[in-house]
Amino acid sequence: MPDRAEEDDVDGYRYDSFFVDNGFEPATSGRRVDVIAGRSEEVIGTVPYVSAQDARRVVRSARTAFDSGPWRRLAASERAEAMRRLADGLDRHADELAVLGAEEQGAPIAFGRAFLSANPQWALRHFADLIEKFPLREVRPGGPFNTLVLREPVGVTLAITPFNAPLPLAIQKAAPALALGCSVIVKAPPQAPLSCYLLARVAAEAGLPPGVLSVVVADVPESELLVTHPGIDKVTFTGSTEVGRRIGELCGHDIRRITLELGGKSPAVLLPDVDLEQATEGLVHASVGMVQGEMCTTQSRILAPRARYDEVVDALTARIERMTVGDPLEETTAIGPLITESHRARVERYIALGKDEGAKVTVGGKRPASLERGWYLEPTLFAGADNSMTVSREEIFGPVAVVIPYDDVDDAVAIANDSPYGLSATVWSADEQAALDVAQRLDAGVISTNAFMVNPAAPFGGYKQSGVGRENDVEGLSAFVEYKSISSTAVLE
Repeated sequence: MPDRAEEDDVDGYRYDSFFVDNGFEPATSGRRVDVIAGRSEEVIGTVPYVSAQDARRVVRSARTAFDSGPWRRLAASERAEAMRRLADGLDRHADELAVLGAEEQGAPIAFGRAFLSANPQWALRHFADLIEKFPLREVRPGGPFNTLVLREPVGVTLAITPFNAPLPLAIQKAAPALALGCSVIVKAPPQAPLSCYLLARVAAEAGLPPGVLSVVVADVPESELLVTHPGIDKVTFTGSTEVGRRIGELCGHDIRRITLELGGKSPAVLLPDVDLEQATEGLVHASVGMVQGEMCTTQSRILAPRARYDEVVDALTARIERMTVGDPLEETTAIGPLITESHRARVERYIALGKDEGAKVTVGGKRPASLERGWYLEPTLFAGADNSMTVSREEIFGPVAVVIPYDDVDDAVAIANDSPYGLSATVWSADEQAALDVAQRLDAGVISTNAFMVNPAAPFGGYKQSGVGRENDVEGLSAFVEYKSISSTAVLE
């Protein structure tokens, strides 16, 4: 087991092992990565990188578990019950998960409680409920033959989760795979692996069969070894489009199944009749205020009617100026630190580029003078932007938004859809039906009107370079299915 301090002492997370066969096994790489809190720039834990030997060891374990272990052969209700035990175990660590979100991700503690420490359990229980009623076999008539259609588990699944919500997004992938009978290897992000290691500890207590769930941290060569290993049947990834493209290339060579949930440059369309007093709060949260903008669904392109452009910019600027940037463990904090010092520098380069391209910063754009330590950056709004600028087209992944004018609703739809991405969007209007009508014209997979929301009981994923496939609910469950059709004149049941 890992050498760590008391359960509630975040400063005590020191691991020298990876999780395999329901236990912690020492890594052989000799390489470790420090986990650094963005709020303090202090080391709060360490985890090992796995070696190539370790990576092969994990795949071998998962392969054995799937090919000859009991998990896939259990009744769906038995797997569901084990998943509920796993959720119950995470419930007992809910406070710890919220604090970990603030420490290793920089997520404000309120967001940590509402999402990081609650969503994984919800997803485990939801997919446990789904698998108990999911049709794993059915008979379809076909002339003189009947056809038995089987929905079987895809096999050994590599789930690659990002730093911005590592445990919820790991479970978003693992839960449907586990429900169907797959074995799952979670590759945790090196910047924020501690919540996934907590999952490993809980899994050891929940009584899953050996090899069914593994947790590793891998550098690039070992990650590519895992992606290309012939023992892996499916890769599911959330992260940047650049990395997703590389995973797609590697999996394409072997025709390996993939699900890719990638980047976004999502538009928030403000219709001419929008009530700014009502919309501003939700709009600011959906743009610069959603975990420092380090979310793929951030509404970073705000489209405003030209006749009300200055009014929109003034309202957003005034609201952003009131946002509290600071320690994510403080209840009043709205904007925490970015994930790493190098990532903050990357976001700052985008801000400088926006200025060079002619856009004007109306608020933010600097490091807070009052905070001497931590990778903080003020939430930033650009006015005078157009849709051709780099800051309007590329995913910045920070608290930066641009306001782009449009002439009429058709123009707004055209600008919104003029993007290589198509993940998310919002539409804001005093007329809910008008907002819904526009929403149906947008090239995006996840859209909401007069609020920002993602319903975890509805399919999640994007158009174009925002990904391949869908996650969540029945669609997410089906992503881990292989279909088998057996036609026969025998009596089928």
